[in-house]
Amino acid sequence: MSRFTGRVAIVTGAASGIGKEIALRLAAEGGIPVIADLNLDAANKTAAEIKALGTSKGGSGDAFAVAMNVTDEAQVEKGVADTIAKYGKIDILVSNAGIQIVKPIVDFPFADWKKLLSIHLDGAFLTTKACLKHMYAAKYGRVVYMGSVHSKEASKLKAPYVTAKHGLIGLSKVLAKEGAEFNVASNVVCPGFVRTPLVEKQIPEQAAELKITEAEVIKNVMLKDTIDGEFTTTDDVADAVLFYAAAKSCVHSGQSAVVSHGWFMQ
Repeated sequence: MSRFTGRVAIVTGAASGIGKEIALRLAAEGGIPVIADLNLDAANKTAAEIKALGTSKGGSGDAFAVAMNVTDEAQVEKGVADTIAKYGKIDILVSNAGIQIVKPIVDFPFADWKKLLSIHLDGAFLTTKACLKHMYAAKYGRVVYMGSVHSKEASKLKAPYVTAKHGLIGLSKVLAKEGAEFNVASNVVCPGFVRTPLVEKQIPEQAAELKITEAEVIKNVMLKDTIDGEFTTTDDVADAVLFYAAAKSCVHSGQSAVVSHGWFMQ
């Protein structure tokens, strides 16, 4: 039996990037990922891809797609209710959906500040709240938030992102204390730069803002504090998420793991 056999896991932002890798890895180890994404067509495509992989090598061969704008409480509640209607439980929540907007504080539009905080923080809160009643009733739950090195560290041009990612650490710590009596554990995984579409988009934006080349953004901004000049991979991040999601007890609850080629060391 694989470590996620029969476990139902809602993964937000799972139609692409890190979220998709986590969903694929969960399914490969017997889990049933619920692909919750703003883009339902892309979510359905990812779910179909997982089903096509079938049950070979211990995979679940099952996945479910739901449309979910994580800032919309009604849509979050519906996605969770649809998951319960189909599978009868939710064992794992991976709160991964996020965006990035880069500008100096002095020029940052308030609307963009609110949009980014809403997706990262409101989204984490709403999905957690919706899943918790089912986890508490089952006396089992594993919640993993997608933080960042920016949960620990700061960079120029990223005021709301750094603020939001720090905030997830606080939310996770509170949930660790509240959830313990119900066997619900909470953790944060904090990746360095991963070459997802989110990061690819930032490279030219930061080059323009800082008036340097794209190669200089990669070498002298994104990777300058790593120990080996390497990007973190989606696989690296999934390893850490699955470690926490598979925890047999609350022994690690409230903790965070940095996955960053030494960019930030505790």
